[in-house]
Order: sequence, then structure tokens, then C-alpha cells
Amino acid sequence: MRSWTGDAGLKTAMKRRIYLFRHGKSSWGGSAREDKDRDLNPRGRKAAEKMGEWCAENGVAPDLVLCSTATRTRETLARLLPRLKSAARIEFEDALYLADAHELTARLRRLGGATRAVMVIGHNPGLHELACLLAGDGEAEDLARLNGKFPTAALAELSAELKTWRELAPHRCILDRFVLPRELP
Repeated sequence: MRSWTGDAGLKTAMKRRIYLFRHGKSSWGGSAREDKDRDLNPRGRKAAEKMGEWCAENGVAPDLVLCSTATRTRETLARLLPRLKSAARIEFEDALYLADAHELTARLRRLGGATRAVMVIGHNPGLHELACLLAGDGEAEDLARLNGKFPTAALAELSAELKTWRELAPHRCILDRFVLPRELP
């Protein structure tokens, strides 16, 4: 026999936010350099700084930042971190390096319930595929731009009402914003 405990055991959905941030433009200097070790070029550094300023002005506040261990993603994070509106926990993960959309989705589904907003700093094509996979609604113009291309230093902000991160599924999110550094003043 099961006893009723009232609503105490029920979880209510809450707005969860996902920031997908592609690293800044990287250098190709020297053919002996491993892809993972490429750093940001001057344009990439400038774009990451510009996007950091935009994040500060627009209240970007992740609880958690998941960052690929590649040099260019770590450098991008270094330019963003001082401008984020929260004291985010940072996790560097090898598995995010060139992860595909399904691997990234699986990682997000493992997030704990206390995490309300997460930023993933990673690579294409995985981030682009993930953004397109998750976005089920949003402004038509933003969705069309997102479907076309996910350039370096771009940010896709998505949200969904979820009880737990395990509920994250294709087309379950709203694309709230898609921001490209070249479009900023």
C-alpha cells in the first residue's frame, strides 16, 4: 500500500537556461601545432572581449561553465569570465573537445538539479548541431540565422521549463537570443 505524502515529493518545472558559446577565431600558425593547442588570433581575442562586454550588459549569469580543454576555448573563457554576472563554477572537460550534439546533450542531461543556467564553451560542428537540435521555438529571424551558421564567438541562448535536466530533448527549448560579435556596435 502506498501512502500519499502530498505535494512535497513532486518536482515543479523551472526555467533552465543554456548558453552555447563557440570559441573565438583561432590561429593556424605552424603546421606542427596540434589542433587542440591552437590559440586565439587577434580577431578571436577582440571578438571574445566584445562578447564579454555584451554578456555583462545583458545579464548573462550561468551557475556552471563547462569548457573544452582546448587552448582556444580556455582563452575565450578567460576573456568572458570577469564579465559574467555570477560566480560560476568552472569545469574543464576533455570530452567536450569536438563533441557532437548527442554527446553534448548527454552531458547536459547529467547536470544536477541545482544548476539553473549552464554555459558550454566548445566547438563546431557539435555546438551548431546542438543549438539546432534543441531550438524548437523562437524568433523566426534568429532561428533562420542559427540554422544557417554558428560563427566563431557566437552565443546561442536557449531556455526550457524542465523539472530536471534529464528532460532535455530535441526541440524542447526556446531560442531566446542568437548573438554574433560582428553584429555588435
